[in-house]
Amino acid sequence: MARRTEAVATEGAANGVYFGLMSGTSMDGVDGVAVQFMAGQPPVVLGEAHVGFSEGLREALFALQAPGENELEREALAANALATRYAVCCHELASMSGQSAAKVRAIGVHGQTVRHRPEKGYTRQINNPALLAEMTNIDIVADFRSRDVAAGGQGAPLVPAFHATIFGSKNETRVVCNLGGISNITVLSADGGVYGFDCGPANALLDEWAYRHLNRPFDEGGHFASQGQVHRPLLNALLDEPFFEQRPPKSTGRDLFNPAWLDAKLVGFEQVSPADVQATLVSLTAITIAREIERHASDCRAVYVCGGGARNPVLMNAIQQALAETGVSGVPVMTTDALGVPPQQVEALAFAWLAMRCMAREAGNVAAVTGAAGERVLGAIYPR
Repeated sequence: MARRTEAVATEGAANGVYFGLMSGTSMDGVDGVAVQFMAGQPPVVLGEAHVGFSEGLREALFALQAPGENELEREALAANALATRYAVCCHELASMSGQSAAKVRAIGVHGQTVRHRPEKGYTRQINNPALLAEMTNIDIVADFRSRDVAAGGQGAPLVPAFHATIFGSKNETRVVCNLGGISNITVLSADGGVYGFDCGPANALLDEWAYRHLNRPFDEGGHFASQGQVHRPLLNALLDEPFFEQRPPKSTGRDLFNPAWLDAKLVGFEQVSPADVQATLVSLTAITIAREIERHASDCRAVYVCGGGARNPVLMNAIQQALAETGVSGVPVMTTDALGVPPQQVEALAFAWLAMRCMAREAGNVAAVTGAAGERVLGAIYPR
């Protein structure tokens, strides 16, 4: 039986300044925002910051994506290093926003996903929130996904409730598409319904291929992909993946869409040029998103994109083209800037919002999205 969340909100927790930190599956660094929440009013962003990860930290995080020797110690050391980068980001946010530690109600920090296996009953975001509380002297809210998984959910995506609050409209159905390491969509129906799920790989594979052949962390502006052509037989091989046909609720990550998955798909296509592979990976991302929109939101009036992929015009154009080819024609694809929130702020802002919900003892998940037994308060609090 689903349990009802009691109204035991901490007095005034829905009002105040919060920091939100997000380091996603691209693992290039942490995005942070300082935001003012006031009940009944839109959140106001007071400052934003991005702090990159060192090459050593990135390598350590990537290595933890797969089983290996001495994992416990390597994870603990990576978590300490990660907390240090989070603290640097918080220092920059405090400086930019003019908010001292005493004025910040809490920091919502997602942590770095290294394993996501909800079908086995767990998800793992490494972090050291106790250390971060020591370094910032601010309450920390972390480990947002575990409670949803414990309630039988996927633990992802967690942002649809926030998307509904910020981007929903009573006049039209909208889709919010996040292009991080993995792509996911939130369907905000005009009737108030909220749905969301992961679609497939995005920057995780695009960045991997760019690093192999350009020795750069990502394909800036989609320039590499623009030099290639979509290889149809390879595209068909990439699309031959059971996850793409699963019905929601569903979520995924680097546990599935990783370099080993890509290399297995490339067997027999060794003669395809690197630029053509990159162009084909762009098409894979675009088609898997467009197909899910056609299946679940064919009445949408617009697609609003956030995440790192929003800065890739080749990928944005590919999504527009794929929508037209699936029959969802005339639907514009634009960034969340059109709704007043820069695309690089959306996820960090979402985790500040989830922290606020946790401090107020209010639910943060959407059970219809994750498959959980009901609404749950998400997050664990580490007091200052």
